[in-house]
Amino acid sequence: MNRPGECSADVCVTCADEALPYVVVSVGEGMLAQVDVGGGALEEISVALVDAAPGDTVLVHAKEAIAVVSDPLGGLYPFLNGGAGPALEDVGRSTAEKAAEIVRLRARVAEESARALVACAEEMAARFAAGGRLFTFGNGGSSTDAQEVATVFLHPHRGVPVPALCLTGDSAVLTALSNDVGFDVVFARQLAALGRPGDVALGLSTSGGSANVVQAFETAARQGMLTVGLAGDKGGRLAELDVLDHLFVIPSSSVHRIQEAQTTVYHVLWELTQHALDPG
Repeated sequence: MNRPGECSADVCVTCADEALPYVVVSVGEGMLAQVDVGGGALEEISVALVDAAPGDTVLVHAKEAIAVVSDPLGGLYPFLNGGAGPALEDVGRSTAEKAAEIVRLRARVAEESARALVACAEEMAARFAAGGRLFTFGNGGSSTDAQEVATVFLHPHRGVPVPALCLTGDSAVLTALSNDVGFDVVFARQLAALGRPGDVALGLSTSGGSANVVQAFETAARQGMLTVGLAGDKGGRLAELDVLDHLFVIPSSSVHRIQEAQTTVYHVLWELTQHALDPG
């Protein structure tokens, strides 16, 4: 048996991070057993927690047998053989409920924000037609959405491409500003350097309370940029800003539903902007 620090195997009964199935070869005194780990090699494990006999398959973690399983794969993944009926039924119900919830939420947003979306898209299109550029930003999952927004406008599958840049994409700039100045200004400083009158700043925050998003909008407004915010719940700090030209609040307390609905909002904005840029 390998001593600590001497293991060179890809998977080891001692070192593995997960419970793995092994066949018991023999059971001896002191609640110890030998298991076949492959290639004719044996390892000694403890069977103090289970009632194991030679020929049984046991799940082993950190040299301890934690369960006896008749079907190793079934023990690890019961859904493969239909053995997790109640669990799968719960998952199915939960999935259906969540799908219905986002459908209702999107319908509500469409009903409450339709006119505002059209007005915002028309203003964005006017800026782009005059040479304006789009800057997007957000944190975490909203950062990913910000990158998607920039990509949709910059490289559309059809229609008119628009100059767009996501401010979360340059790790050197983000880390330099965070380290030397502070994370609250990572977007604001970029807009101060790059933004100009006629550009568009679009920021996303599920809570509406991200300090760096708030400061970015304040800087964008001073630069003469059109400001467009997407938030969730009741809008947070973004709802209190008087510098936002457009704010779309997703009325939900679920981060997942907020982000799903925000995805719809910014794709609708893109569609409407494209229509305004090229009505034909």
